Amino acid sequence: MLKRETEVYTSKPIILVGNPNVGKSSLFGALSGRYVEVSNYPGTTVDFSSGTILVNDIRRQIYDSPGADTLSPVSEDEAVTRDLIFDNPGSPIICVVDSKNLQRGLVLLSQLAELGRKVVVALNMADEAASAGIIIDSDKLSKLLGVPVIPTVATGGVGIDELKEAIERSCVPKFSVKFDEIIENGIKLLKSTFGSYDGAARGVALSFLGGENGLPEEIRYNLSTDRRDYIAHVKQQLQSSMAEPLAFAIAKRRNEQAQTYLKLIVTHKARSAGALTRKLGEISYHPVYGIPILLLAIVGLYYFVGVFGAQFLVGIFEKHIFANFLNPMFIKLFSHVPSSFIRQLFVGQFGIITMALTYALALIFPIVTTFFIAFGILEDSGYLPRLAFMVDRIFKKIGLNGRAVLPMILGLGCDTMAVLTTRILSTRKEKILVTFLLALAVPCSAQLGVTLGILGSISPLAVLIWLGVILGVMFLVGYISSKVIPGRASDFILEIPPLRLPSIKNVIVKTLMRLEWYLKEAVPLFVLGTLILFALDQIGALLIIEKLFSPVVVGVLGLPAKASESFIMGFLRRDYGAAGFKTLFEKGSLDAIGAVVAMTTITLFIPCIANFFIMIKERGFKTTIKMVLFIIPFAIAVGGLLNLVLRRVVLW
Repeated sequence: MLKRETEVYTSKPIILVGNPNVGKSSLFGALSGRYVEVSNYPGTTVDFSSGTILVNDIRRQIYDSPGADTLSPVSEDEAVTRDLIFDNPGSPIICVVDSKNLQRGLVLLSQLAELGRKVVVALNMADEAASAGIIIDSDKLSKLLGVPVIPTVATGGVGIDELKEAIERSCVPKFSVKFDEIIENGIKLLKSTFGSYDGAARGVALSFLGGENGLPEEIRYNLSTDRRDYIAHVKQQLQSSMAEPLAFAIAKRRNEQAQTYLKLIVTHKARSAGALTRKLGEISYHPVYGIPILLLAIVGLYYFVGVFGAQFLVGIFEKHIFANFLNPMFIKLFSHVPSSFIRQLFVGQFGIITMALTYALALIFPIVTTFFIAFGILEDSGYLPRLAFMVDRIFKKIGLNGRAVLPMILGLGCDTMAVLTTRILSTRKEKILVTFLLALAVPCSAQLGVTLGILGSISPLAVLIWLGVILGVMFLVGYISSKVIPGRASDFILEIPPLRLPSIKNVIVKTLMRLEWYLKEAVPLFVLGTLILFALDQIGALLIIEKLFSPVVVGVLGLPAKASESFIMGFLRRDYGAAGFKTLFEKGSLDAIGAVVAMTTITLFIPCIANFFIMIKERGFKTTIKMVLFIIPFAIAVGGLLNLVLRRVVLW
């Protein structure tokens, strides 16, 4: 649980819970103001935000949980939401519901009721529901549920004060779902096992029955082996006595109960304003008409992040601010330090200032900033789910779904940033697979520019060969990896929200929150990586690695021995390695075929050091090392095979 060092909270924190795309983060921002921290939930790579809220002149903590459709988790995000609720017993919960899709929110609310949690309902996006002709009798819904129900428009600040006031009146919803007799009997058998969870035994039992990962680790750990075997046996017996999957039967019954409430409190009228926006929203994910909009979004994203951020802004930061001003200033300052070791440590080739901070702040920070702005706009406008929907079929071929499009596109700007965005994916398997493909086959914009410059000067055929090999490797390795990597891919269940103009304030607040996280979490990794390189350089290990690698470069890849230096430099920065090959090509040390082989191999080679350390942070040391141990020999093997084929088939 996050706490500010200067404040002590005597009241239990408030937790925001809701389905994805219900405006929960906007509501969190409206409630918490600017005092916000973004952290990883312990033991995961999933972000959640924490801030403070003033309730009756008492400052309390408030947590923004990840979006969840169920508390019987099928994704890591949902598991974090479930655990956040269990880790804070007695905390009041604001259940944020999309007014346009009330049924989905009521299903989640029913699970909070089963857990015996005190709730306030925020009927968010009330303006969009009214525009769509949906009229909700919030007073009647409040009486039916026995909890405060407050219509809100988070982006406009509507209902925020009323919602704060209602927190003190939160109570357990009167939302009792009666299941089939077989399931009810199973719940009775399990409740004795979970009886120690006061008021939540029924909810814990249903959470366990409703999903493969239904029990929090803490509860599972506290059960004896006999008890674990017993509840597993009960679940198995229940399933064997039913014609349909147990989880499906539970979810279906909850939806039926939610439908009965909808009939009592929702009416429809002819739609009012916003017809043009609705029409554009429908076209944007049409299988034919949506393609131009999709291409426009992808091209816009690439140019804003990959060109404006990764090239224009990086050029200003790297060349003008750091190379021409800050680094010379620090080099001059440290020239007065008598110790050569200290000078090299801070301003040498692998210096903390000249490499680590230059890399983190001059190269990555502008890309991170533009990405966070772009992501905030896509998120707030409602286009992000449409983008995922449009490319879902393509990514299904390699064991992923449409959500993977964002990190894969952003990898063309910066692979380091792209690995961080894999957090939007639902399962560990998907995160590992996308991280692996980014490290293996997606060149960053800096490397891509040099690569296309070299190959384009040879012939269009050279570019097509390089592109064909890279795409072929990506789909082949992706397909095989999806079968080999353990775990399951998530179901692609996605609500398509209406298109809307993004709130500038929302985008700015989210961007600043995420940039604060980057500076606190990611920048130290650049410093650590630089210190390791500095140590290897001091003991001469880098030269040894280069000499050991030379025979492979010459014998397998057919490249000059000097090329081994470019591969080493490529680990420091991918564009440095590509630039080294460009120099060899311009000097005539590398022929046309050698250039194609070299650029293909370094594209498939290990990621740069910044990406490497982010991979360790996000995926763990063992998983990252396994990826690297595959990538190095695989890249050399592909390069060697390409060299043999081209020297026999293609003549330039």
